[in-house]
Amino acid sequence: MQSAEETIEFWYEFASTYSYPAAMRVEAVAAEAGVSVLWRPFLLGPIFAALGWSTSPFNLQPAKGAYMWHDVARSCEKLGQTFRRPEPFPQNGLLAARVATALPDDGARAQFSRAVYRAEFAEEQTISEPEVIAALLAAQGLDADSVLAQAAEPANKQALRAQTEAAQRHGIFGAPSWRTADGELFWGNDRLEEALAWAQATAASPA
Repeated sequence: MQSAEETIEFWYEFASTYSYPAAMRVEAVAAEAGVSVLWRPFLLGPIFAALGWSTSPFNLQPAKGAYMWHDVARSCEKLGQTFRRPEPFPQNGLLAARVATALPDDGARAQFSRAVYRAEFAEEQTISEPEVIAALLAAQGLDADSVLAQAAEPANKQALRAQTEAAQRHGIFGAPSWRTADGELFWGNDRLEEALAWAQATAASPA
């Protein structure tokens, strides 16, 4: 029987390139490890702003950006996932993050989040457009108008702000980030397996 400690938090931002392959593979990899995934959407904008950045560090540092685009394409090819560079970059993921926050973390949030990433990074859609988000919700069999209305509620907006503030308190500075039940933090798509191993070891350790 899986213990309560065998969980991992997946902190992701919809504008994040590396969060795309991470979102596509985390459920299968975590299931194989016997670890449950808690989906935690948040916003990197306020975190970057606190550092004095007005955009993605991949835009601020051209060499780093050039490497990133090549590296993400490699990672997606390995996974068999289509990858196209979105224009503009970064896209505004605020609406998508609010909708993800409004959805329950019972599979609905994960399914919607993966659909957003596919729309943005595989299908060249603009995820800030309400009609794009509405179509993704409808394809999931959800009442798009109802979910969008819930996402716009002040309480839901505050929940996303609180989630972003929690990310800052946890020391999260980029996405994807993984956080285990004991608070250990791992950053990057390529750290998923290490984070899962830590979660397993923590759950197996005597209290």
